[in-house]
Amino acid sequence: MTTASNRAFEIIRAQILNGGFAGGMHLKESELTELCGVSRTPVREALRRLAISGLVVFTPHQGAKVVALESGEIDEIYALRAMIEGHAANRAALRITDPMLRQLRRLALDMETAIAGNGADRAEAFLSANREFHAIIMAAADSARLGAMAALVIDVPLTLRTMSRYSEPELARSMRHHRELISAFEARDGGWAEAIMRSHILAASHALVRNTPLEVKGPATESAA
Repeated sequence: MTTASNRAFEIIRAQILNGGFAGGMHLKESELTELCGVSRTPVREALRRLAISGLVVFTPHQGAKVVALESGEIDEIYALRAMIEGHAANRAALRITDPMLRQLRRLALDMETAIAGNGADRAEAFLSANREFHAIIMAAADSARLGAMAALVIDVPLTLRTMSRYSEPELARSMRHHRELISAFEARDGGWAEAIMRSHILAASHALVRNTPLEVKGPATESAA
């Protein structure tokens, strides 16, 4: 894959995940080449990669557009995510290192601080720490296959949620899950870690479906799971 194609992929992906490109929006190659500063060939390669990851779909006579999901599809994606991340947590419990555990504790504190705050960057601080928290668990699982599978079911939900969709009790529950995951990892208990991770992901799914119209036409920025 060329450097130009990678650049186009990252720029377009970021625009989708941060809400710059809404669900159902047609992606015009001429506009994308200008945005990315590359020619059409790298843009086409990037769009094909985004289609594989589930963020873009190709339709006859219309070209590429940002994916728009119905509630049934969201349920399926989160069910798959619960299985994949649950298994990853199980593996991670037996493989996680002390430095990784220290990072998880720091990130949990960062998320709690963000929730308690009221600044303009409150949501981004929480989501950034949350992303890293889940990434560390996946890294600790030490499975390239799991990582590849996770990438296919995590990116799409990221286009559907914002932290603002969580109620305060839901945010508190999410943090309890994070803290209990750390406890399970400290105990090196894979079954416990898997059960908590599955509960964590499925709780996020129910919150999302409850607060999302039947068809998701426009993305928010990120899942708070």
